[in-house]
Amino acid sequence: MNDSQGGVTDGQVLVASNRGPVSFSLSEDGALTMRRGGGGLVSGLAAVAAKSGPHGEGGPEIVWVCAALSDADRLAARQAPDGRLDKAGHDTGGASVRMLGIPAATFQRAYNGVANSTLWFVHHMLYDTPNAPHFDARARRDWQSYEAYNAAFADALARDAAHGAKTAIQDYHLALAPRMLRERRPDLKIAHFSHTPWAPPEYYRMLPDDIGVQVLEGILGADHAGFLAERWAAAFLDCCEALLHAKVDRAARTVSYRGHLTRIGVHGLGVDGAELIERARREDVRAREQALREQVGDRQLIVRIDRTELSKNIVRGLAAYRELLTNHPEWRGRVVHLAFAYPSRHDLPEYRRYTEQVRKLADQIVEEFATPTWQPLILQVNDDYPRSLAAYRMADVLLVNPIRDGMNLVAKEGPVLSRNGCALVLSREAGAAADLGEDALLINPFDVSQTAETLHRALLMSPRERAERCRRLAAAATALPPQRWFADQLAAL
Repeated sequence: MNDSQGGVTDGQVLVASNRGPVSFSLSEDGALTMRRGGGGLVSGLAAVAAKSGPHGEGGPEIVWVCAALSDADRLAARQAPDGRLDKAGHDTGGASVRMLGIPAATFQRAYNGVANSTLWFVHHMLYDTPNAPHFDARARRDWQSYEAYNAAFADALARDAAHGAKTAIQDYHLALAPRMLRERRPDLKIAHFSHTPWAPPEYYRMLPDDIGVQVLEGILGADHAGFLAERWAAAFLDCCEALLHAKVDRAARTVSYRGHLTRIGVHGLGVDGAELIERARREDVRAREQALREQVGDRQLIVRIDRTELSKNIVRGLAAYRELLTNHPEWRGRVVHLAFAYPSRHDLPEYRRYTEQVRKLADQIVEEFATPTWQPLILQVNDDYPRSLAAYRMADVLLVNPIRDGMNLVAKEGPVLSRNGCALVLSREAGAAADLGEDALLINPFDVSQTAETLHRALLMSPRERAERCRRLAAAATALPPQRWFADQLAAL
């Protein structure tokens, strides 16, 4: 249950996620170096864990089960007593962290072959259907690894859980784990949360019939299944009805299947405004802001910050900027597009090809429009968080145009940090559109011309209107900070 401040009461809470709160790297001399993880899940749970500990002071005991993602992680897990990083002296932020040393080949097939190349593609509706998917014998081998990966988590959770403990299982990597855990420990209270969209039945049916059923049955092993937006929850209910012929009560948002009732919840995720603002005040952010300002002068700035992820729609965003400069030449020399992209999943060939597409189009825009005194586009494909925070502060327009997104926290971080108020050009296919749609400028992410004209409208918006919209966007963005998002899921149990 949660208290009046949205906190979590005492007791044991287990968390299962592919990526944990810490990761490791190996130095040349073989020494392990630990660093804290990032992202909404990590920050949300870290806020809870900070008030926790083995004595439950101010919060529950947090036991976090995650996978070793690299050789360095696997070494750290082997060296830790029973795989427990906190018992090895690592600073895990108040949580007990068990890192599972799943065999590298099994992990890669489960993570890249199924989670990222299949389930992610289905839920984001990314397949080039004349050519993919192609479910053959290799896909079946990958699926067996995905089953083994989920079973390893279920085994660890079953072993670590106190009687009646609450267990929060996260995302598409662990879709089978709720049912597996219920079979092992029927006394536990189990929640599953999907951070991605959920595909409608007609697209979801691209999965092999038995696999599609297994994924749904896996999540229905939970007592509570959560989603980031109403439309994703509705799509899940539709799939349960169409594929499982389960009893679905849309008014009560429940699914009854084989004698078990699963409640479906919608838990929007926002940002911790105070923490974000504090981080943006540090010297490294100020230095990058000064460097960017020297580079772009007093021109208006269109900013985008994304991973080089297929669903983020970077290529169409660049094409829209190109069309803006073509159709509205008055902006030439007066606007700069800052496009900061974080490398993503470069072990998958589709992602490497996409990143090259992004670079190629960016080069074409610069070649076509640049002058000796004006650089129309600055593309940087590397990981620089302080630079991103600096760009948020400077943005006049923030472009967020994903094909589909579970939520998209960039759309929420930008307005919170904006110095003078930014206009938000936002895809209607992002989960964030449900929270921010009234004050954002919504676009169809496939309509390049509409996006170009909406960027034009955003650039012309008066400073007063921009500031007023931005203030309301920031209020909506911080209404559901990560700690409350997590506490609400536990309260639903």
